[in-house]
Amino acid sequence: MAGSFHRVLCADCENEQVVFGKASSVVSCAVCGTTLATPTGGEAELHGDVVETVEAR
Repeated sequence: MAGSFHRVLCADCENEQVVFGKASSVVSCAVCGTTLATPTGGEAELHGDVVETVEAR
């Protein structure tokens, strides 16, 4: 499986943003700049609440 996308809710500003599950760089919230995901070499560590997961086809 290539990976999946997650809709992550920012804990600070409640913005929802789509993040790739295997992100290779730090993903920040587009509104407030809070870190939403950090790379770990495999699946990214998500720092917000996952609202929805969309599996890759």
